[in-house]
Amino acid sequence: MTDPRLIPANDHVMADHLPQDGSGRRRVTGIPMVIGMPIVDLARRPDGPRDRQLLLGEDVTVLQAIGDTAFVQARKDAYVGYLPVGSLSEASRPATHSVTAPATHTYPHPDIKCRESLTLSFGARLTVTGEDSAFFATPQGFVPKPHLTPLEQPLPDPVAVAELFLGTPYLWGGNSRAGIDCSGLIQTACLACAIPCPGDSDQQEQALGKALPGDTRPERGDLLFWKGHVAWVLNDTEILHANAHTMSVARESRLCAIDRIRHAGEGPITSHKRL
Repeated sequence: MTDPRLIPANDHVMADHLPQDGSGRRRVTGIPMVIGMPIVDLARRPDGPRDRQLLLGEDVTVLQAIGDTAFVQARKDAYVGYLPVGSLSEASRPATHSVTAPATHTYPHPDIKCRESLTLSFGARLTVTGEDSAFFATPQGFVPKPHLTPLEQPLPDPVAVAELFLGTPYLWGGNSRAGIDCSGLIQTACLACAIPCPGDSDQQEQALGKALPGDTRPERGDLLFWKGHVAWVLNDTEILHANAHTMSVARESRLCAIDRIRHAGEGPITSHKRL
């Protein structure tokens, strides 16, 4: 593997399962932890830009912690990067459910009229410890039952998942209902349907689905890739994508999008793939 986004090593440490390379970096055994905040940025450098985001309850392996910053690898897609130490929690109990509403709240009491404690995005993972007629109890508080689904019950249609994000603001590197980018929309929808999926569009173009001839009629659930961009095929005439043109997750005429992207100098479709 040569993709630095997926190699659990930096200038100082390397995961002990990697082959010796004579670099003198300290070999370490990673420590499993989970994300303990609703959303946290995963950055390419300790003070660098956001590459992706991680959500509450997602699993990471901590390879190094210096001061307030930890170097980690995400379990869901093997992406590595830096995040605040304070965003991590011990992995004491496995998550049992995920948020499958576009967003939800936790409450300190099982009462919709009390002040909410947290706002959580689709995809956040929680451990259910009890329930009543309307709420699940979790360590973070009470969550409305319709908003959670057991992890062992993947959703059936990734495009339907992506449609939940219509109107979500575009955010470079975003992975949540608060803000999402094109590859975040693909990954979120795929993972909710138990389809393994990497984090960035170039990785997705390599990993997902079967490449189709250029004259193949698009079907719902197909993926269209451009250099640096990806979209779901929504139906015979439309695509669904997080895009910087509308700065949102939006439906767009497929032919108009192809023409607009080409005229913007971003090139033609590079592949059409079917899951």
